[in-house]
Amino acid sequence: MAIGLLLLGVLALVLLSVPIAVALGLAAVIAMLATQGPEVLPNLPLVMYSGATNFPLIAIPLFVLAGAIMNTSGISRRLIALASALLGFVRGGLAMVNVGSAMFFAEISGSAVADVAALGSVLMPAMKKKGYPGPFTAALTSSAASLAIIIPPSIPMILYAVMAGTSVVQLFVAGIVPGILGGFSMMGLCYWMAVRYQYPVEEVFRLARVWQTLKEAALALLLPLIILGGIFGGLVTATEGAGLAVVAAIFVAIWYGEMNWHLLWEAVVDGAVQTAVVMLLVASSALLGVYLTDAQVPQKLALAITGFTQERWAILMLLNVFLLVIGLFLHSAAAIILVVPIVMPVVISAGIDPVHFGLIVTLNLAIGQQTPPVASVLMTACSIAKENVWDVSRANIPFIAVLVSILMLVTYVEAVPMWLVNVFYR
Repeated sequence: MAIGLLLLGVLALVLLSVPIAVALGLAAVIAMLATQGPEVLPNLPLVMYSGATNFPLIAIPLFVLAGAIMNTSGISRRLIALASALLGFVRGGLAMVNVGSAMFFAEISGSAVADVAALGSVLMPAMKKKGYPGPFTAALTSSAASLAIIIPPSIPMILYAVMAGTSVVQLFVAGIVPGILGGFSMMGLCYWMAVRYQYPVEEVFRLARVWQTLKEAALALLLPLIILGGIFGGLVTATEGAGLAVVAAIFVAIWYGEMNWHLLWEAVVDGAVQTAVVMLLVASSALLGVYLTDAQVPQKLALAITGFTQERWAILMLLNVFLLVIGLFLHSAAAIILVVPIVMPVVISAGIDPVHFGLIVTLNLAIGQQTPPVASVLMTACSIAKENVWDVSRANIPFIAVLVSILMLVTYVEAVPMWLVNVFYR
């Protein structure tokens, strides 16, 4: 009952256009005052401060900045040119280039919104010019961009690791196989739709062009090897890897001679704003966490669910439905911060690996980025493409089906996300 009223209160405030961080904090303070009285107030600033001082969260602005540097320094354009040289001769090749570029960009930025903003402004006009329908173009770009929170490094995974107290690096490793499966499944769907609807072939395959674009993009291709190699090799932490990503991206941008200092400054400011938003959310969630702990809400929810069913598959199904509904109304960061502390006792009592569950959460939120009314990534793609949201949503159904299929595979075939984790870390 308490958690239901709390969630309804937060949702009501959000629908009244109150910022999510303020809504979370306000609901938590009211609940604590109602149950513990005004003597709790002096401790609230300390709770918020301690909640926001998590070292792994520093990675968020750094990965955002690295992605912005890639976009402003010509790195993204070179990667797109290489992908086009490799796949442009296939029917629907430019659509596959879109997916491939999103997968590569994901290895630097960790943000789906950054992905769609960086690549969409280049690829969507090009696809429309070649004769691809506008709604299809925006839908593909939007869904492909959501691979950015599945393929490492991933900003939502960093947040989940902080809230769940699990390993960021193991989450990154667990995302590799699902991310690759999602990307190649979308490419296969693009080819099938291209054949069915006679989408164009962009260019003839020329080995000389492949070699030329490969030389131009060679340094850019080293970026994920440096960053992910350092993280997975144990040389740096995820946070240090984010700093390494920024340094490497700046070095490559200077080498190419295309560093735009004005846009770089805008990227720094944007990264600072995004970080401030996330930190305020984390600080508010610390208040919520104190209330939930005192009221033993997570434990009561765990008892209720395990009392309803002891079957692991059924618990996973209930958690998936819950997360999919939450994803309709909350951005990924807010959803993780609100939901994870509540459901973790259920996850632990059901014997679900926290890393495995982290991939389930991430995939659910990737789907939530594509489903209105919030759909932050879909809305960004529609804005750039200048397409109607509902037309794009209809065109997006096949791509959402791909994401749902990957979600079911990850949920019920644990080896898909956990195989590499077990090989390297367990």
